Amino acid sequence: MVVRSHDVNIDKEYAQWIAELKVRYRSAQAKAAVRINAEQLVFNWELGRDMELKKAEQRWGAGVVEQVSLDLQAAFPESKGFSTTNLWYMKQWYSFYSEATEKLVQFGREMPKQKLPQAVEKMQNIILPQAAGEMKDSGVPFPKIFAFIPWGHHREILSKSKSIEEALFYILKTIDGNWSRETLVNCIKADLYHTQGGAISNFSEQLPAPQSELAQAITKDTYDFGFVSLSEGYKEEALEIELETHLTRFLLEMGTGFAYLGRQKQIVVAGKTRKLDMLFFHIPLNCYVVVELKAVPFQPEFAGKLNFYVSAVDDLIKTPTQNPTIGLLICSNKDETEVQYAFRGLQTPIGVASYDNVQIKKIQEQLPSVEELTKRIRLLEEQLAKRTT
Repeated sequence: MVVRSHDVNIDKEYAQWIAELKVRYRSAQAKAAVRINAEQLVFNWELGRDMELKKAEQRWGAGVVEQVSLDLQAAFPESKGFSTTNLWYMKQWYSFYSEATEKLVQFGREMPKQKLPQAVEKMQNIILPQAAGEMKDSGVPFPKIFAFIPWGHHREILSKSKSIEEALFYILKTIDGNWSRETLVNCIKADLYHTQGGAISNFSEQLPAPQSELAQAITKDTYDFGFVSLSEGYKEEALEIELETHLTRFLLEMGTGFAYLGRQKQIVVAGKTRKLDMLFFHIPLNCYVVVELKAVPFQPEFAGKLNFYVSAVDDLIKTPTQNPTIGLLICSNKDETEVQYAFRGLQTPIGVASYDNVQIKKIQEQLPSVEELTKRIRLLEEQLAKRTT
């Protein structure tokens, strides 16, 4: 509801001025939020630094962190974040990054080259507290870019990253994609840092962020089917059966979050029965994943068929609360140019990967052994004996 003054003449110029004021105020709010977050993070960084550099446990005893927690909670009862666990995170946070000062410096130099959201680019010049890059005391300065994500995100990254490079990767991704903590956790679970290349896909064009990021993360460029053993010249059906036989190994190769729903799943389209090679449901993505297997190199028509299946699952199986179905085509080989041309005009999210290391059985291994032949002969003799009696 808009309140009108009794004595005012509202024209286009006035309306434009009010619109500008709204934009400026929202910008001020965003800057204030970043500044408040920065102040809190700098405090956390410095407290962690103090505990590290003062060697607090050696100086005051093993219970010093708990005592600091009690003292701060008593002094600031209305404030949150002074639990013993949180203080230990602050110490670990500083210690983790301070061990790689040169990498942090390089990270700061590369930041201007990163493609960041416009809002972040505009706020990069916000004057952070003096400690943010200009600490007079000894220790590693607070990296300014850290101010653009909340403390809860930092805790998740710290507790789950195995290296500085991995942690900085997730910091950049969080800023770039404006990730919620749930999205960050899902991408870490999907091991986006190690699988970021993934299959050749159109996920970024056909899925909204951050779903597209996670969809890319759950796919691989090449799947290792070293646990599969087949005869030379095998067909898709034999590959499917072998993968299903070794389902546990196959699910491990696919990655975390996949639930297997079956092979040759039937769907009826326009009165005709169609069969999906394999159907999965990915729990973090909350979507169906249609997997088509091809024992030959990629052909453009494969993409069209998978597009058909994905569209059908969206219309016939997917519920309104679930995210769009994605398709994954796994071929014996692929050419990126051919795949990209095949994607043009498709409206469904599809990825194309390859597989390798299938074990080809030798001719001797394919022939029955003497023991097997003997058993077969005995079985035939028993069956003949039963018929004659």
